[in-house]
Amino acid sequence: MMADLPEEIEWRRETGQLPYRAVLEEMELRNRAIAAGDARELVWLLEHPPVYTAGTSAGEGELLDPRFEVVEAGRGGRYTYHGPGQRIGYVLLNLSQRGKDVRRFVHALEGWVMATLADFGVESWRADGRIGIWTRDIDGSEAKIGAIGVRVRRWVTMHGFSVNLAPDLSHFTGIVPCGISEYGVTSLARLGIELAPEAWDEAMLHHAGDFLDDIASACGETNA
Repeated sequence: MMADLPEEIEWRRETGQLPYRAVLEEMELRNRAIAAGDARELVWLLEHPPVYTAGTSAGEGELLDPRFEVVEAGRGGRYTYHGPGQRIGYVLLNLSQRGKDVRRFVHALEGWVMATLADFGVESWRADGRIGIWTRDIDGSEAKIGAIGVRVRRWVTMHGFSVNLAPDLSHFTGIVPCGISEYGVTSLARLGIELAPEAWDEAMLHHAGDFLDDIASACGETNA
């Protein structure tokens, strides 16, 4: 772990796969504890066994083949797949102390993922009307490489982002990913970049300060 990360946040990294339902339960408990002032904020990097998660806007017709467990996630957004080879970041921050600007938080979260992808030579961007992180696939078309889904309770954020390092991309065909059928899904491995989860985590943590600064700027704060 990097020594200069702020101590008011717990920075947790998992090397094994954690079941989605267990993590969701722990997030909900931690959300309440942070809001009550009984626990530190949390950034949690991990991986799940295969699972489809449904956000609050998920449509019935978007679940095409429920070959894996399907879990109501309670986050914003629609259906998403999580599984081996995908790095997940759950970000639980107290926005009541960070400007109470949810839009700014989501924008900063997207920027954090995009800055990390750039470290590995991947240009990525936001797309109007399409949630997530987008890049150019091997055939030149636009494709999603990262997903964003958040929930805010008691002004404490939950859920976060996922980035496709080297998942089985065929698993995404069981759903309409994020309700967008006209664009594909890609990964770093498909783009020819082999990357261990540990290397991704280290790069993300390198940009963590910038991410927190982006949120703080919403309320005129700095780290100075």
